[in-house]
Amino acid sequence: MNLLGSLFQSSIGKKFLMAFTGLVLFGFVTGHLVGNLQIFLPPAKINAYAHMLESLGAALWLIRAFLLLCLVIHVWLAIQLTLENRAARPQAYGVEHVNRATLASRIMARTGLVVLAFIPFHLAHYTLRLGHPGWGEHTFKLADGTMVRDVYSMMLQGFGNQLVSGFYILAVGILAYHLSHGIVSSIQTIGLKNEKWTGQLQRFATAYCWLYFLLNAAIPLAVLGGFVHA
Repeated sequence: MNLLGSLFQSSIGKKFLMAFTGLVLFGFVTGHLVGNLQIFLPPAKINAYAHMLESLGAALWLIRAFLLLCLVIHVWLAIQLTLENRAARPQAYGVEHVNRATLASRIMARTGLVVLAFIPFHLAHYTLRLGHPGWGEHTFKLADGTMVRDVYSMMLQGFGNQLVSGFYILAVGILAYHLSHGIVSSIQTIGLKNEKWTGQLQRFATAYCWLYFLLNAAIPLAVLGGFVHA
């Protein structure tokens, strides 16, 4: 408990916890994207995948609770560290330092808030299915005869709405921009970044974030364009 308490009280501990939770969430959004990309396969694929996740039962809710805890800790520490940095910043802050900082690093808090605003909307839409009670019914038959929810049709109907798709593309774009600095910063904080491969790490982060955005954006665009259909 003393170790956990020191992590939340010291500046170094807060940065470490923020980096750790950030990397956990990075792993989740990557896995989430891989799952969603199955929309480009026959409907049975993504429906079977969604059914497999639902079949985890209590374990799935434990995973969700852990991810939610990581998100809460990440946001809470981000706010705390931002306030501490502002309080400790000299009145005449060095112009050279600001110029060297990337735009992504300087607006991390603001991009994070936009992503945070998107999360409850996305959960209410697809996980809780508010406004779409029919999405909770098991209407798709797998090859073995098992009746499951038709997640494929859910995504077609959801992203068929231009406002929903537009908000989704905006949110994943901002998330990708947020990650472009967060990936490097988190790895640096936990001590895995060194001068030998700093450049490679930054290039990886940039390439990953572009790929993450383009693949995510391709899903609603494909639905709206009629490239993915029932």
